[in-house]
Amino acid sequence: MSTSPIKHVAITGGTHGNELTGVHLLKHWRNNPEEICRDGLVTELHLANPKANGCNRRYLDQDLNRQFSWDDLSDHSLCGYEQNRAKSLNTLLGPKDAPRVDFIIDLHTTTANMGTTLVIKSDDALVVGMAFYIKQQMPEVTLFYEPEDRLGDNFLISLAKHHGLLVEVGPVPQGMLRWDVFDKTRQATRLGLDYLAAVRAGNQPELPASLPGFQFVEKLKLPENERGELTAMIHPDRQDTDYQPIQPGDPLFITLEGETLNYEGTETLYGAFINEAAYYDQHIGLSLMRKIDIQFSGY
Repeated sequence: MSTSPIKHVAITGGTHGNELTGVHLLKHWRNNPEEICRDGLVTELHLANPKANGCNRRYLDQDLNRQFSWDDLSDHSLCGYEQNRAKSLNTLLGPKDAPRVDFIIDLHTTTANMGTTLVIKSDDALVVGMAFYIKQQMPEVTLFYEPEDRLGDNFLISLAKHHGLLVEVGPVPQGMLRWDVFDKTRQATRLGLDYLAAVRAGNQPELPASLPGFQFVEKLKLPENERGELTAMIHPDRQDTDYQPIQPGDPLFITLEGETLNYEGTETLYGAFINEAAYYDQHIGLSLMRKIDIQFSGY
């Protein structure tokens, strides 16, 4: 972990415009700033994709949360709305190669039955430590591990000096609020701020050397015909079974005619983002994950 003190923290919501939990938490915290004030921290609130939110759409031209790689931010021929919005956020929070903001907590929801999931995109001790601390206080939390080089990562959280943490809570339909999802997101975010304030004050919480989690392996597309039309959907035995094992030969998809298509892999893996509505534009049915122990390197 860098020896420079943590000071500037950004909380972002509405990166996907129809994920309303983060949008309304930002409104709540603007009216109740004492919830997110911590000694020594300057906490900013940013609605990431206001136009998409105004239209209650995930995005207008491109998925905003895929536009933040260094190469894309530097490519001025990419001029769709979300591509330009990413460049504006890079100016506001970055620039990516020398960020103004130390840490970003980005708030998301999913239509999949994933509960409270923390997406860890970095091995930075501050990121892993925050995820571990939140899980200590909220044992039901699942840790989703997908580390990437910060400059190459295309997620919004990669604009911050220490990367950041993505809070993903579901299930909730797009364009809708649910209290349980709202409250779990609020709890996780407030605990994350508690953690950063404690680290800044030199009161680092005691954390285990490792915790169980899941590492991303690959995305599986829904079956299509030669014209690219869907021919099958998630099998009912697989629906809502995020983070449960998928063994070779288990039912995976079911065709429009009712024929079961089984998992053809040779390794027992685990599903996430199962039947995620936001991924239907790419016909992605689920992500496959491998159960692992995530390591915390210490302060």
